[in-house]
Amino acid sequence: MEEFRRAYAQLCKEGGAQPQETVLQQLHELREGPGQSRLDFATQSLSVDTCRVLGKLLQDEILFTEIMLSDCMLNEEGVRHLLNGLCSNTVVKSLDLKGNNLRALGAEALGKLLRQNKSIRSLTLEWNSLGIWEEGFSLFCQGLGGNRFLQWLDLRNNQINHQGAGELAMALKCNSSLQELDLRWNNIGLLGGRALLSCLHSNKTLRRLELAGNNVPSDILKAVEQALDHNQDRQTILAENHSRTRVLSKEVFSLKEEKAKQFLDLMDTIDKQREEITRSSRTSAARVGQLQEALNERQSVMNSVKAKLQMTEAALALSEQKVHNLGELLSATKQEQASMTECQLKELRQQKQEAADRETKLLRDLSAANEKNLLLRNQVDELERRCKAQQDQLFQVKQDLTNTTAELKLRAVQAEERLEMEKKRFKQGLEDMESLRLKEVDHMTHHMEASERSMQERIQRLEAIRIGLEEELSRVKAAAFAERGQAEEELIKVRGQARLEEQQRLDHLEEKLRLMTQSRDEAQNYCLQQKQAVGEAQAKVSQLTLHTEGLKRRMEELQQDLSGKEQEKVAEVNKVRVELQEQIGHLQAERTAQEGLKEKIAALERQLKVLSSNHREALLDKESEISTLQEKLRMKEAEISRMREEEAQRASFLQNAIMAYVQGSALGALSPRK
Repeated sequence: MEEFRRAYAQLCKEGGAQPQETVLQQLHELREGPGQSRLDFATQSLSVDTCRVLGKLLQDEILFTEIMLSDCMLNEEGVRHLLNGLCSNTVVKSLDLKGNNLRALGAEALGKLLRQNKSIRSLTLEWNSLGIWEEGFSLFCQGLGGNRFLQWLDLRNNQINHQGAGELAMALKCNSSLQELDLRWNNIGLLGGRALLSCLHSNKTLRRLELAGNNVPSDILKAVEQALDHNQDRQTILAENHSRTRVLSKEVFSLKEEKAKQFLDLMDTIDKQREEITRSSRTSAARVGQLQEALNERQSVMNSVKAKLQMTEAALALSEQKVHNLGELLSATKQEQASMTECQLKELRQQKQEAADRETKLLRDLSAANEKNLLLRNQVDELERRCKAQQDQLFQVKQDLTNTTAELKLRAVQAEERLEMEKKRFKQGLEDMESLRLKEVDHMTHHMEASERSMQERIQRLEAIRIGLEEELSRVKAAAFAERGQAEEELIKVRGQARLEEQQRLDHLEEKLRLMTQSRDEAQNYCLQQKQAVGEAQAKVSQLTLHTEGLKRRMEELQQDLSGKEQEKVAEVNKVRVELQEQIGHLQAERTAQEGLKEKIAALERQLKVLSSNHREALLDKESEISTLQEKLRMKEAEISRMREEEAQRASFLQNAIMAYVQGSALGALSPRK
């Protein structure tokens, strides 16, 4: 504080001005007082020179966070120097300029301060005249709109009219930091109140707005209070969400630290186990080296035995080549069988597609018939009922078709499974496979014949139903001719139309019968094609059986040759076995030692797996907890969005009510003049 006082006196001397004694005395009192963060010059008159010096000192001052300049009767030039100095200050939080009669230049300087300063949170401008000059107040409002740090603003008794209120409303739409605004005892009026109310729709940070003593209607005041209440609720919700997010972030950070610690512990245990494994591997490697030396000595003995075995292996190679040739022949036969099965599957798929197309056509025809039947009158009710019966029968026919197709699919699947079983059992014998195929072919032919018979019976039933319908139609026509003479000309026209529709319906039914006959013919053709395919398959199977019999004979001859060679080989191998058994006895003792080491290694690997599984379970639990927390955050965000929508709806309702009230008041004011 003493340094500030000395700097003030020095700058006054350099500028050729005398320092004010009141200022020096006040700085001396501040030095002796307990609190040194408040600079209070309230109710003291300051000259322009002192204001210029204080402005220069406050540019880089760090001590003071509050500056009190209320009722100082400051000149506008002095205010400009002070505020220009505060533009670059980064410490001052509160500024009080109450009762200084600030006007145009003061408003411009305040606008510049609000645009450039980033530390002031509270600004008191009570008992000034900022609203008299519109240009200066508009610059002040522009600075307020560009400020992002001011939270409390006092503009009481500043002679602000409705135009100034409009400028303030435009600034509040851009401002996102101001929380409290005091506009009491001005001249805002109705228009200014509406402008401030409209700006609250876009400003969501203003929580308090005082408008008493401004001739603002009570309904606008209530609407402003409701909008401010919404802003307060929104701020509380946002604060709760921020606190919750902080808590959740802390928890997530703690969980990450715990996971990192657990991971490090696991890595330490894994490193220890790896060291143990390397030690055991070294010991085992030493033992294995010894064993390899013993084996190298015995390999020389085994080489002589291998020379003898090579002769027998050459003979076996020749026999294996023959067996390979036989295997290729068998694979060729298997491929031919696979191609046959693929052809059958393709044919079944084509049948399914054709059946599906027919079903779609029948469904379309039925829908058209239903639409035409609705247009007929009461006289044709009996015919409609019979048509419904025919439709039910057609639906049953479709169901039968679907059942048959499903059965064919199931049988195809069964045939494929049987083919696979037959492929596995092909080595044992092809005769069983031929009998199974013949049985399946007979079963399929019997089933297709039965299905053809059932389809023919159903077609005959449909033809009988059609004949009955034609007879009933002839009777109805006779009755219509009898009634035609009695009815009027209008009824004659209507009946003519009904007859045309009935004829169209009969034509449609005849087309359906024709389509059914065509489908029956196609099914018969398909059965014939299947029979031909079965005959060709039987011929191929007979050829394959002959070929396999020849192969079997060759196999028997080769087996006899191999049996003679195997007997010779067994005699030689028995001699070698006697020599090897003695060596194997020594090797088994060494194997038991190696198996013990392997069991230890397996136990260590199991422990590692258990530890890794526990670690994975812990990670999964933590991830589930994080997911639940994220879901809670999403729910809160959804609630916030819902509240925003409700606020927007309420604001629109208020605006509509205000417009209706204004229109009603305008009409009420105009009615007595008329």
